[in-house]
Amino acid sequence: MEKIDFKKQLKALYGPTKSMGFHVVEVPTTRFLMIDGHGDPNVVAAYRQAIETLYGVAYALKFASRTQLGRDYTVPPLEGLWWAADLASFAAREKDKWDWTMMIMVPDWIGPAMIASTIETVRKKKQPPALDLLRVEALEEGRAVQVLHIGSYDDEGPVLARMHEDYIPDNGWVPTGKHHEIYLGDPRKTAPEKLRTILRQPIKERPEL
Repeated sequence: MEKIDFKKQLKALYGPTKSMGFHVVEVPTTRFLMIDGHGDPNVVAAYRQAIETLYGVAYALKFASRTQLGRDYTVPPLEGLWWAADLASFAAREKDKWDWTMMIMVPDWIGPAMIASTIETVRKKKQPPALDLLRVEALEEGRAVQVLHIGSYDDEGPVLARMHEDYIPDNGWVPTGKHHEIYLGDPRKTAPEKLRTILRQPIKERPEL
């Protein structure tokens, strides 16, 4: 049975290299398992519970797809949308003021009925703590700027500043939508300086004055 790896199949979206720097991608509408929350991800229990729940359902869907549909795949990477009511607090890394949506992609061949039945199976077997907060939703981003960041999450600030203050306006665009991160490494097993994170910002053309 073929095993699909979305990081390879969707290389333009999930496989950028450091040498590519800032670059523009067209992101198709994609369904995700999603859980919303607020606060410092290093501190609040809700963040850990969201991650535990997302992975529990994501791996259950992978098993259901393999056994019921004969289609196997590697569970896609964890992703997150991040924002704050006050953008200054976001730039200043005041994480206790951040809002977030953590998410994992759902393959397009898995239908709503299988998702619903799988969630109920997980509920009965594992009862993950944030299951009642889980939803499945399509994310529409369209054109976006992204870059591969290698290093600690706390070192993203200067990269994001160059993206928003230089690259985006210099090319005639303005940001739209939320800051998007894709985590290609496991922080529990990887040294901070070796973490690989895709930083993505949806954009649109700057209106004419």
